[in-house]
Amino acid sequence: MTIVLARNSPTEVVASTVGPLGELLGEARVLPFAQLAAFVAEREGRPEAERWVWSDSSRWYGDLLSAGVRVRRCHDLRLSHAILRNSTLTAHTAFARSEPTDWSLPAEPLSAHVVPAHSTLFDLGETMASGRGAANEDSVAEYRRQLMALSEVPDAGRLRLLLAAESVGALIAAEMRHAGLPWRTDVHDAILTEELGPRVPYGTRPARLEELAGRIRDILGDQSVNPDSPQNVLKALNRAGLMITSTNRWELAEQSHPVIAPLLEYKKRARLLTANGWTWMDQWIVNERLHPDYVPGGAATGRWATSGGGALQLPRQVRAAVTADPGWKLVVADAAQLEPRILAALSADTAMAAAGRGTDMYAGIVASGVVESRDHAKVAMLGAMYGATTGESGRLMPKLTRAYPRAIRLVEQAARAGERGELVTTWLGRSSPAPGEEWREAQRRASQPGANAAEESRARSRAREWGRFTRNFVVQGSAAEWALCWMGEIRNSLHAIQQRSSTPPARRAAASGAVFESIPHLVFFLHDEIIVHTPEEHADEVAAAVTEAAAFAGRLLFGDFPVDFPLGIAVVDRYADAK
Repeated sequence: MTIVLARNSPTEVVASTVGPLGELLGEARVLPFAQLAAFVAEREGRPEAERWVWSDSSRWYGDLLSAGVRVRRCHDLRLSHAILRNSTLTAHTAFARSEPTDWSLPAEPLSAHVVPAHSTLFDLGETMASGRGAANEDSVAEYRRQLMALSEVPDAGRLRLLLAAESVGALIAAEMRHAGLPWRTDVHDAILTEELGPRVPYGTRPARLEELAGRIRDILGDQSVNPDSPQNVLKALNRAGLMITSTNRWELAEQSHPVIAPLLEYKKRARLLTANGWTWMDQWIVNERLHPDYVPGGAATGRWATSGGGALQLPRQVRAAVTADPGWKLVVADAAQLEPRILAALSADTAMAAAGRGTDMYAGIVASGVVESRDHAKVAMLGAMYGATTGESGRLMPKLTRAYPRAIRLVEQAARAGERGELVTTWLGRSSPAPGEEWREAQRRASQPGANAAEESRARSRAREWGRFTRNFVVQGSAAEWALCWMGEIRNSLHAIQQRSSTPPARRAAASGAVFESIPHLVFFLHDEIIVHTPEEHADEVAAAVTEAAAFAGRLLFGDFPVDFPLGIAVVDRYADAK
């Protein structure tokens, strides 16, 4: 059964039961927000899973979790709207051709700072009634329009799978934010103290950074140098005879001067202070848990982003702080060479798929005699997917093209489409954005009679740049779809493990909240890597389930095409020990 939830007022929710075409089945039920959790819990307790339809999982689901309620399925209207609105598969439909509405606006970030994963249903009412957080159009009507658009797409199975995967991803994102990533603040503080020196008041440079700053000034013979100011440093380096144009670490690393080593060291440690220092720890770690704001579909390719907390950029320096609770373990898994394997499946290139069967794909490419070393295989493959045509990548491309013509043809066709300003589409149906106005203006100017050489060069450069984007879009976007299906199946498997278990864990993870304190649950996701926090007694079963979920995701997307999706997997106490 499908139930659409929508706000009725700042303190009320309307629950509408709808049929397969979005038609209302009976009278809608009006509930006070305070009764919503009990209503959802009662429905979730039935054997047949409900499908909840709501405007935005990030706005609705967190409060249900705080009330101890987990849902099995949902349809996220805002995320689905974005896909259906922009996909080439729906471009002919009235839905895609209609004027933009409030549903076309991205959701606002949840918060500028972390909110412990235990807000209230009253907060939900306030949020849903304000600004863009509210579904200013009727949710039932929007759901009906989306179903109509799907009905007008021939063979819409892949697109339906994408909407389901995107929606379950939104549930997982809310669950990971709620449960949080296990974190030891004492370990984090020790790491910071070792790297930076003892903690100092905000705005004060720690001792280790102050020491490096002094060395930099002494070497340059200029006590006015401020290592935190790129412009100031650049001018000082130029005065010292280093005629560089920026202070990025790649350009600095190419220079030979005594100041380079301490300057690079300063930048590395200063980055740690800024991105994951004490202020970050105070803001984002609550009850020994990191609660970041994940943004499913935050990138054009469908990859996730974060609006706060920086979970997608946890440096190796602080990963020792990610530590399982006593009596629990972390199951850490990452998909090996995911994008090349996705490319093999997308293009039905059986030779490339065979190179990775049962082995490291880059090693398999070497064993096939295509290139001389694993490094060459990796450089060549990344060049093919990201459009690097010069240097080592350019030299190796002909060999890769001869060995894997189907795969290379697919990315080349995607690149040429982008150069023409056309859209490209992932395996399940997410389409790339159109190039912007500056791109179109550059092409228009170059096509005019009397266009000069500079205008023509600029247009070609912009075209190639956009072609590199679309070349990678089809691969990266399809890899993101595989990852969503992988996580969705992991989520199902973890629930099944708990259902089969007849004994409670030896130790509860109370800081993960009532829903997750005694069951294995996902706590981290980074493109092709996940972490599950699990009671120790379930660790081996969880690891097996994570592995099988990867194979399941491959079959779900690509049927019986013979491509493997092997994992690197480890059962550890600390994230840092998994690599």
